[in-house]
Amino acid sequence: MLNFSCSFARLRLPRAFGRELSPATFALSVRDTMSEIPNRQPLVSAIIPTYNRAGVIANAVESALQQTYKNVEIIVIDDGSTDSTEARLARFRDQIRFVQQKNQGPAAARNRGIEAARGEIVAFLDSDDLWNPRKLEKQVAVLERAGNSVPCCLCNASLRSNDGMETESFAVAEIYPSFEEGLWLNPAEILATRFVFFNQAVAVRKWALDQVGGFDESLWLLEDWDLAVRLSFLGTWSFIREPLAIWNPNGSESLVMKAQKNPVSLKESAVQVHKRALQEMPAALGARLAKLHAQKLKSTERELAALRLSQDSRPGAATTSKALQAVEHYRRALLKRTPLFPRMKVAAIPHRQFAARAF
Repeated sequence: MLNFSCSFARLRLPRAFGRELSPATFALSVRDTMSEIPNRQPLVSAIIPTYNRAGVIANAVESALQQTYKNVEIIVIDDGSTDSTEARLARFRDQIRFVQQKNQGPAAARNRGIEAARGEIVAFLDSDDLWNPRKLEKQVAVLERAGNSVPCCLCNASLRSNDGMETESFAVAEIYPSFEEGLWLNPAEILATRFVFFNQAVAVRKWALDQVGGFDESLWLLEDWDLAVRLSFLGTWSFIREPLAIWNPNGSESLVMKAQKNPVSLKESAVQVHKRALQEMPAALGARLAKLHAQKLKSTERELAALRLSQDSRPGAATTSKALQAVEHYRRALLKRTPLFPRMKVAAIPHRQFAARAF
């Protein structure tokens, strides 16, 4: 709380309509102005989709419960689990909302959580991952400073591997903000050219999710990239450079492992992401963004053709596939040295100005 015990005689008082305010009037003006400065604690809906993760789901729920930001509702969406998930969650009965549905995939499960959410801000946590205890506190603070027109706050994340190594999601996506937190001015350009780790690292305003329509339920892979691309059409995001989420190695039946075993499906999903982006992109975003998506679509289609060729049993098909993949790898390396590979653009969050009322 500000200390107003100093003598008003020492202050140069502001003027209103050509006359200097009296000390008493100035004090009332300051009091009223301070009462208008936002000090909100908006409700956050933490959505945890899960499918047959009985062994780890409790850890994710505990991670959400341990947040220093306390105005949180936790919604667990059980996407048709056949293991002991429900029994493992019984001890959290009074602390979470537990919703069950038939198995429909990760996008449908998250959309069910969005429908059930009562919060102004929504955050997603996969059932085998974790949050830093201050994740929501820091993201809510940044979003409140940035203003309601900024739809998202994306934090960095620690990505763990089975061999114990760790890297950071911002480094993997080659985005390097020059300061700790602020405004991300060109998320649409970055997301047109590469995937950025999204679900566990984002806090997004509910109005933004409603406006873009949530997750695409036809996608079982890269549905998070697709949503991020559409949210980027809404304009500037905010960011936090500190890793506040932890992605853990997944089991052999996880979607990540299945994607690694079936790269063709992964590329097919990427093609779908870019085609939808080109169809739905607002014209006001300009020709440069459309060009970035179009070029990435072409390169992804070439990669997809090469991968399909690798599954061809005809003589020479495997060799040709390797050669084509090597060419695409070389093209990507060259692209990163050109202006067509956008770099992250950031700015500080402006300080809000609250002018004293005039009497």
